[in-house]
Amino acid sequence: MSQQLDNSSFLFGSNAGFMENLYARYLDDPNSVDDSWRQYFQSLGDDAETIVAETRGAPWTPSNGLEPVDEYEILGDAANRATEKAAKSGASQQDVRAAAIDTIRALMLIRSYRVRGHLKANLDPLGLEIPKEHPELNPATYGFTEKDWDRQIFLDNVLGLETGSIREILAIVKRTYCSTIGVEFMHIQEPDQKAWIQERIEGRHKEVSFTKEGKIAILSKLIETEGFEHFLNVKYTGTKRFGLDGGESLIPAMEGIIKRGGQLGVQEIVLGMPHRGRLNVLTNVMAKPFRAVFSEFQGTPANPEDVEGSGDVKYHLGTSSDREFDGNKVHLSLTANPSHLEAVDPVVLGKARAKQAQIGPDVGGKVMPLLMHGDAAFAGQGIVAECFGLSELKGYRTSGTIHFVVNNQIGFTTSPKYSRSSPYPSDVGKMVQAPIFHVNGDDPEAVCHVAKIATEFRQLFQIDVVIDMFCYRRHGHNEGDEPAFTQPLMYRTIAQHPTTMQIYAKKLIAEDVLSEKEVEKMIADFKEYLEKQFETANSFKPNKADWFEGRWQGFERADEGARRGTTSVPLDELKAIGAKLTEVPESLNVHRTLQRVLKAKKKMIDTGENIDWATAEALAFGSLLKEKVPVRLSGQDSGRGTFSQRHSVIVDQVTEDRYVPLDNLGGEQARFEVIDSLLSEAAVLGYEYGYTLAEPNALVLWEAQFGDFANGAQVIIDQFISSGESKWLRMSGLVMLLPHGYEGQGPEHSSARLERYLQQSAEDNWQVVNCTTPANYFHVLRRQIHRKFRKPLVVMTPKSLLRHKLAVSTLEDMADGSTFHRVLYDNEKLCADKDVKRVVLCSGKVYYDLHARRDELEIKDTYFLRLEQLYPFPYQALEEEMKNFRHVEEVVWCQEEPMNMGAWTFVEPHLEKVFENLKMKKVKRPRYAGRTASASTATGLLKKHVLQQNALVDDALGVKSE
Repeated sequence: MSQQLDNSSFLFGSNAGFMENLYARYLDDPNSVDDSWRQYFQSLGDDAETIVAETRGAPWTPSNGLEPVDEYEILGDAANRATEKAAKSGASQQDVRAAAIDTIRALMLIRSYRVRGHLKANLDPLGLEIPKEHPELNPATYGFTEKDWDRQIFLDNVLGLETGSIREILAIVKRTYCSTIGVEFMHIQEPDQKAWIQERIEGRHKEVSFTKEGKIAILSKLIETEGFEHFLNVKYTGTKRFGLDGGESLIPAMEGIIKRGGQLGVQEIVLGMPHRGRLNVLTNVMAKPFRAVFSEFQGTPANPEDVEGSGDVKYHLGTSSDREFDGNKVHLSLTANPSHLEAVDPVVLGKARAKQAQIGPDVGGKVMPLLMHGDAAFAGQGIVAECFGLSELKGYRTSGTIHFVVNNQIGFTTSPKYSRSSPYPSDVGKMVQAPIFHVNGDDPEAVCHVAKIATEFRQLFQIDVVIDMFCYRRHGHNEGDEPAFTQPLMYRTIAQHPTTMQIYAKKLIAEDVLSEKEVEKMIADFKEYLEKQFETANSFKPNKADWFEGRWQGFERADEGARRGTTSVPLDELKAIGAKLTEVPESLNVHRTLQRVLKAKKKMIDTGENIDWATAEALAFGSLLKEKVPVRLSGQDSGRGTFSQRHSVIVDQVTEDRYVPLDNLGGEQARFEVIDSLLSEAAVLGYEYGYTLAEPNALVLWEAQFGDFANGAQVIIDQFISSGESKWLRMSGLVMLLPHGYEGQGPEHSSARLERYLQQSAEDNWQVVNCTTPANYFHVLRRQIHRKFRKPLVVMTPKSLLRHKLAVSTLEDMADGSTFHRVLYDNEKLCADKDVKRVVLCSGKVYYDLHARRDELEIKDTYFLRLEQLYPFPYQALEEEMKNFRHVEEVVWCQEEPMNMGAWTFVEPHLEKVFENLKMKKVKRPRYAGRTASASTATGLLKKHVLQQNALVDDALGVKSE
């Protein structure tokens, strides 16, 4: 037995897994293994099973981490072929086994470099972090001493070698994985993706290589990038520009992505980026005239002076242009963004999705999102992970995004060890198994090389890919900042470090690609060009604002007045659409409760009466779809609806097949998308906003599960939706559906924070409505499409009113001659106008509470007016409704929300102006009836809620509450 154990000692340790699998195959079928292995197992006799079991060790034995991970039996097959090869050469049984073990161990070494080679890569241009040795990258770990380094080992074409020595293996894997490029891809579970990367980068002739012309082109871009930053620094010393100094290789890499993408079928690239380096991207990539940027530095607006709006700082602005390489034209669209890092990411993705939809199905390869990131933001901002979460979802796929991380190795003043827990900022990309290419920014050829590979990978596999370019920030957070306060060692090194252009120029001179004089001439020529552009900047005037180009042709700036649009639909069309909404295939196993819902809905359509909220919404959607207007609704649980009201997707109770009535209206229609989103507000809302920027001819809606959950997307609301038109001249027709209403459900399920939207209402930036009838909701949705301009629409949608017996409409309310009403008058006239003593103004659900209490108390002299649209404030409509009540003793504003919330502080000054215009006799100001000011939106106690609600209703009606 001891002799047998000596003979089997090579089985232990890193070879154990392979041997166990081989022995299992032998037990199953002795002929399935090579003769030499069969003879070996036979020689062990009855002790074979014991010995193989010993190789595993005790269950509690710690792993040394070196077991061969042989997912596709590569090691076993290669070892088998190694034994066959050795046996055929007449080798002894011992030599045959040694050949197999050599192969196994060599392949394990190669795999370790694939997994961990990036840990030894030369990535930091500043050399601040010295790569550490890792035992799994040392041949000695696998039993190879230096005397073994030149022995030929059978590799079975791994690394492109039939056979190779350890020395040859190390040369290839170090060049591939430990040079100025480090690749992480072994976390990917798809074999074809891993195999493609290995094939693309491994082997004797896979090194980074560029033609003489290619090298000169890279240097030229570096000269332009560095030269532009230096020129700005000289001409506008101390002015913020958030320069790209230290990360200049980004620009030639982007050129490479555009060029290679164009060759592979990309027609358009939608870009998003932070402010750092933006001016360089605008000019050197997007071809914005340098004189235009110089003009903006001198205070000239980016848009013509006749265009109103606040404008924005130059390093937030977007633009679009066409670039052509090798006869392939690629349209570039750089999205404007705020300073809120990464907030633009979902906006870019939504734009890309809309542009893909415009071309047709399965055309992801034609429109590519390209997002640039800073290292600290990529690791720190949660919206990045949310966007990765969107990347493979049916309703949000964009066929892969290229993420380019400009890794400055710092975030403002914070070092990486304080700003992330992971080794790299790019590690978040692993959540979707994206390949990650780390690269040294001072090796522009390597940067351009990985940019090309990343583009090819995205086009082939249509999934996300990450480039992590290690570089540095030559100045502080901005050009007036002093970084040495917090990073003295880093900035002492940077002060002595040559620029990327200088390093690369020196390399090309050494390679005889260019002479020193030729390089100096290139630098001088570009500087002279910038001087000429600078001289013409004073006289530069932007020709026109690019509001209404491309898909936006035919649209106009919003006009004054009612702006109703034609929103009615012929009665017979409404009935035809309604009939389709209640039809389902006979083979569909519909839920028992839903059968009753469909039956009730059919009765509504047949009679034209009691149309509820969900049915009116479906009729609005259906009528637009029949008009060839696509409808896209997304949000958490939007298919069924949070309150089980919509049921736009009917699920078979046996097969779980899905049937969507709005996609089956009969005849020609546009596409209806209803998407249950991932559990995110910020990324999904940003995505839908981005969609509307690129597609004005679709009704796009985002629905919050409850209205107050929208505050999870506050950055998107504040920085894009409410202000995008004013800052960047970008219209959006996005609809936000925010469930709102006080029904005793507590602080988190009552208020959609109406006050926040009203506080931001100015300069005709959007519309805020709080409808009380299904018909008005129907019209306000259709109004979004049937006008010559686009504005975001914020809708306080109901909860209890979804099934309230009085919150219903008729088909006639939506048919010919009907329209949206910004102010709704009282449904019941209980006395002559001259006898009315009190007018109660309100908005939303509280109207029905007031109505019920007035009926209960049989009050005749109180009249109700509902403000269905709060912004733009409906002066004309309200004055028209109130002109017969100039004599009343009081006008009350009633709301459910606390006094410091809701619409009160917004409407009060507007109502005073209305009263002044009407020359009211006894009323100068409205009286407030509602909850007292509160830190929380609502009480969590139902009993207290009921008391408060009754009190505010009675107060509005002039009744002393008990």
